[in-house]
Amino acid sequence: MTGSKSVRQSKNKIWRITMSDSQSSQAKQDREIYFYRSSAMDFKIIPDSPIAYWLTHRFVANFEAFPKLGSILSSREGLTTGSNATFLRLWFEVSASKTSLPGSVRKNSRWFAYLKGGEYRRWAGNNEYLVDWENEGKGILNFIDQETGRVRSHNYNGEWAFKPGITWSSVSGEGFSVRNVAGDYMFDTTGSMGFVVPDSDRLGVVAYLNSVVASDYMRVLSPAIRFQPGHALNLPFNKAPISIANSIASRNIIISQSDWDSYETSWDFTSLPLLRPEHRQPTLKASYQQLRAHWREMTLDMQRLEEENNRIFIEAYGLQDELTPEVPLSEITLTCNPHYRPEFNRGGEKSDDELEALLLAATMQELVSYAVGCMFGRYSLDNPGLILSNQGETLADYLRQVPQPSFPADEDNVIPLLDGDWFPDDITLRFRQFLRVAFGDAHYEDNLTFIEQGLNVKGKRNYGLRDYFLGEFYTDHVKRYMKRPIYWLFSSPKGTFSALVYLHRYRTDTVSVVLNYLRDFRKKLASRLDYLQQVAISPSASQGDKTKANKEAETIKKQLLELDDYERDTLYPLATKQKSLDLDAGVKANYLELGAALKKIPGLEAKGED
Repeated sequence: MTGSKSVRQSKNKIWRITMSDSQSSQAKQDREIYFYRSSAMDFKIIPDSPIAYWLTHRFVANFEAFPKLGSILSSREGLTTGSNATFLRLWFEVSASKTSLPGSVRKNSRWFAYLKGGEYRRWAGNNEYLVDWENEGKGILNFIDQETGRVRSHNYNGEWAFKPGITWSSVSGEGFSVRNVAGDYMFDTTGSMGFVVPDSDRLGVVAYLNSVVASDYMRVLSPAIRFQPGHALNLPFNKAPISIANSIASRNIIISQSDWDSYETSWDFTSLPLLRPEHRQPTLKASYQQLRAHWREMTLDMQRLEEENNRIFIEAYGLQDELTPEVPLSEITLTCNPHYRPEFNRGGEKSDDELEALLLAATMQELVSYAVGCMFGRYSLDNPGLILSNQGETLADYLRQVPQPSFPADEDNVIPLLDGDWFPDDITLRFRQFLRVAFGDAHYEDNLTFIEQGLNVKGKRNYGLRDYFLGEFYTDHVKRYMKRPIYWLFSSPKGTFSALVYLHRYRTDTVSVVLNYLRDFRKKLASRLDYLQQVAISPSASQGDKTKANKEAETIKKQLLELDDYERDTLYPLATKQKSLDLDAGVKANYLELGAALKKIPGLEAKGED
């Protein structure tokens, strides 16, 4: 019997294996299935000659068949400020009156819209940052390194700033995605931009770059997670489908922008979707179901459009055997889509029911957050968009814009968060008032129950609205505002006393107002202690009542000591200083100014670039 031979080496021994003809034939077939054959010449066709041996001939041939995208796209790496902590802010940190936003550029502003990459998201969104470009960037242009004497900033790209184009995140573990930029932005080194000539083809190029075809080519040109400006320029570019893809991109951009603007962390947010007339139903539950159906329709509409977009480009590049047009729900990058939403999908795959529960909880959290905004006058149920959003604004400024509010803003900019209804402007009481005004009295109890059940993701027993405010609210707020909260929580060391203030309404006497609340609360606690001590010695009280009274009295004694220490060591000394804050300095610097009076935010004190 004849056969072929192969050699297998294991550590220090060499084993000689003899195979029969049939085994040899099978081995040859296996090689055909599991091994790639590529010519070194094929690699040279691909820009930078990556060793991508798995690529088909057709896939590689497109690099020769079509010109590079760089023939119509100019790419620029963005600005390096030299100190992001000095020159960048999230848009909600500073006064709106000092801000220039897309569509309403004010050259005499200090803060200008700034693209800085962001999470994996296609079509539109990730508009969060501002750059200090006052006096055409005088501060950045003259920012000197004290050790070297050199200007620390570079890549100003002045001739490209504020022009329409395309942007993408320079680093993304999820893949390459681009967003349309209509204009009026500066851009960062982590949010590079491309500019299409003619600009009329821009949306078609956006469609191409968000297709599965461009995505696969980018994996070859940039096998790591970092996307340099030159990578996109080297993509093969077939112009034939661009005009058809234009309309698809336009519709997807509208959907994506609408989704982005439905959340209060967008500078174009106007009102809560749950409160819009098109979603309103007799009950909050029915309103949510109506809104959820709308979100599902948006998601499926974008999925259909993206798959059509993929189909167009797959056919244009002749890659029907290599690629399929299907797009999983997890890649439809809408915040209203729970299958994509990044914070929902950490820690392992979730079931549909789990994702729906998380989406409901997030929507109820957003309702609560909006309500708190209405309490402080940042928003109003009667007027769309921002109301009080500039440093030092007062209730008088609010009433000028909303003369007869259905749900008035808080008068003194201090809202207590306590374990009971100790004050008429307690946050839990005020939210209940908000709920009645926003959704009416008819189904108030059902609406409140729906909110509490929605917030209770972990299924805690006897969980209510106050539990959320005392437990998760501030953590959610800090997370929503990316560790740059606009509502600040004054809190005693163990949390016996807590009160919120709105940063933009802060004045030099705000800490004194908080101190007055603390003193009033301490008096109320002392009065409660007197009552409990009377119960404990009352001959008419049962033994059970006496035991309960003694237990609560011991707790209050400890709380009073905590409040005494908080006032003496922290709050009173701070109130006497009457510290002023400058919103332009940013939340991080200002929050630390008030020190231990505020609830500590983990990581906020960390040094280094943001």
